Amino acid sequence: MIFRLLDKIFMDAYTKDGIYKKELSSLKISTKGRYGLMAVIYLATHYESGHIPLNIIAENQGLSSNYLEHIFSGLKKAGIVKSVKGAQGGYILAEKPALISAGKVLRALEGDLSVVGEGDTADAKSIEASLRVCLWNKLDDAIRDIVDNISIEDILLHYITAGQDGLMFHI
Repeated sequence: MIFRLLDKIFMDAYTKDGIYKKELSSLKISTKGRYGLMAVIYLATHYESGHIPLNIIAENQGLSSNYLEHIFSGLKKAGIVKSVKGAQGGYILAEKPALISAGKVLRALEGDLSVVGEGDTADAKSIEASLRVCLWNKLDDAIRDIVDNISIEDILLHYITAGQDGLMFHI
């Protein structure tokens, strides 16, 4: 929600002349990040149930198995999930849902979550440098604070209390 709000505020403001549009578009979270979070939360619903096959995750979340393979490669590389091959194989979370932040998942799949790229701010008196200090750095800090302080368990607990799908949850 915060991303949509910030995106609306800043993207609309710069769409007409296009000067900042490309830089600010990095604020959007791609389907890779959104689907990755969905899949990790789904795994959290089955945390103590053992490995979940990728095709089951894809089917239950309405996602492409091929696309999820690509996503899970990044999640595995970041140490967020573990995999087991074979008939009883699949994926599990590498640690408890309470210990995995939304920020960790997003960074594993999206990379840097900065509003704008680093840019050249060698001239501390430039307008660009002032924007970075007064606005962009503060937005980056706020985004980091939000995504790093929301755990997968926090999202899972909200999902459970919302009564989704009547699933059995194991935390």
